[in-house]
Amino acid sequence: MRGIRGAITVEKDTKDEIYQAVKLMVMGMCRTNKIAPKDIGAAIFSATPDLKAAFPAAGARFLKGFDAVPLFDTMEPDVENALPHCIRALLLVDTDKPQSDIRHIYLGGAIALRPDLQMEE
Repeated sequence: MRGIRGAITVEKDTKDEIYQAVKLMVMGMCRTNKIAPKDIGAAIFSATPDLKAAFPAAGARFLKGFDAVPLFDTMEPDVENALPHCIRALLLVDTDKPQSDIRHIYLGGAIALRPDLQMEE
């Protein structure tokens, strides 16, 4: 089992924007790492305390195949100077890939969290 990390920011705290951001992030995580929902043991999502309009995991429910993936939401600690409007994800995936071959996805303002990583197309 391997962990795949992802993060993305939203401009506004709206249900639609949160759902769209989660779908974009998770699809990128899966596409870049060539995994399918059937390979995901669980997905954990967190949101900064300034995001209250929707549960991020609910956005993943709209993705094909995610109806059988266990999803979990949590709120991040309210840390001073933390990146605002940020959603993070951790996919726990069954794969034979070594951890060094896993590509983590940081989109939007979340690129600032890991400038050493870039999304691959």
